[in-house]
Amino acid sequence: MPNNIYERMGVRPIINASGPTTRLSGSIMDSEVADAMREASQYCVDIAELQARASEIIAEITGAEAGYVTSGAAAGLLLGTAACVTGPDPGKMNRLPDTSGMRNEVIISRSQRNFYDHAIRSVGVKLVEVGIADRYSGAGVRDTEAWEIADAITEKTAAVCFVANPHALPPLKEVVSVAHSAGIPVIVDAAGQLPPRSNLHRFISEGADLVAFSGGKAIGGPQGSGILCGRRNLIMCAALQHLDMDVLKKQWDPPKSLIDKSILPGAPHHGIGRPCKVGKEQIVGLITALRGFSTDRLEERYKVWNARIKELVMAAGDIPGVGFTIDVRSRPSEIPMAEMQVDESVVGKTALDIVIELQQGKPCIQTNPGKVSEGIVLFGPLCLKPGEPEQVALRLKEIIDTDSFRGGVS
Repeated sequence: MPNNIYERMGVRPIINASGPTTRLSGSIMDSEVADAMREASQYCVDIAELQARASEIIAEITGAEAGYVTSGAAAGLLLGTAACVTGPDPGKMNRLPDTSGMRNEVIISRSQRNFYDHAIRSVGVKLVEVGIADRYSGAGVRDTEAWEIADAITEKTAAVCFVANPHALPPLKEVVSVAHSAGIPVIVDAAGQLPPRSNLHRFISEGADLVAFSGGKAIGGPQGSGILCGRRNLIMCAALQHLDMDVLKKQWDPPKSLIDKSILPGAPHHGIGRPCKVGKEQIVGLITALRGFSTDRLEERYKVWNARIKELVMAAGDIPGVGFTIDVRSRPSEIPMAEMQVDESVVGKTALDIVIELQQGKPCIQTNPGKVSEGIVLFGPLCLKPGEPEQVALRLKEIIDTDSFRGGVS
């Protein structure tokens, strides 16, 4: 008899030994978050009023002037870009993605380009790449420098996009300095930059005008949620292009803390962000999870994550042809990962072969293939449940086909 909703639907649950990626349905929510969403589903509220309260809570936690719950970090990039392009002009909002006559260029370091910036381009802007990433190509040590961003700013520049990671160059403070000198806002894509918890306010404190976070990863909120935080005037412009605007002008009475109606000549129609709808359940779930993430409960999660990954490595034991290490020091995210180095000459299989066999088995086990080209299979603890590390280890032994195992962590 099927014992969970997915099995009753005919969908197989997986063991997620990779992490809370969107492809693998995100994180596993705490019962407190799920209960809050269930309770939220039983009432009706004004969404603008709910977003206004969420804005206040996000601002308290991040140190930003205001915040907004989005349907993911990519939606935050779209809404943030649209806000920078149109400002509080409802006529411009109504014309997007036609950006004729508007500031319609966004500057980005060439080394930070990725396909998530499709969300930025969908507003109707042109991405202007600057810099040459010699340090990645092996041709030298240099990357984009702040003066190159300054040199690319023109009367068409709407914003500068900065994709945050521990090795991103030039440093955000330098990017902010040259952008603000020209009166240009900086949007930070920090989708996967939590933990550490300090990043919730780091980018704002370094001067970013808007920051987009994922809500469905380490924060532990609904998979289809995210955070956009930053300057109040830009959050207002983002909200105007996201909210359901099917309302008569005289009837329309948004909370002033979110939208200052008095500065607008009229209300815009449904904006370019309207397809990125978030429901009351997502807003309440995200805020509940964010409050938990921003407190000492995060330390409890660290203990669980460390225990899970150690359980996996210890259960795998000493398998000929593979070696395990647990790595946390080189990961600024502070999330421990197990790296399994595969000696193909001994095992007779590549790291990618093992990844594929794990996901094709019963149960399906998903791992992180980010280093298979180096002969490494990565295992992450965030979505592992009790008992699952042992199941992963047992399946590894079956795949590698050995009866010789002795416990140990290298």
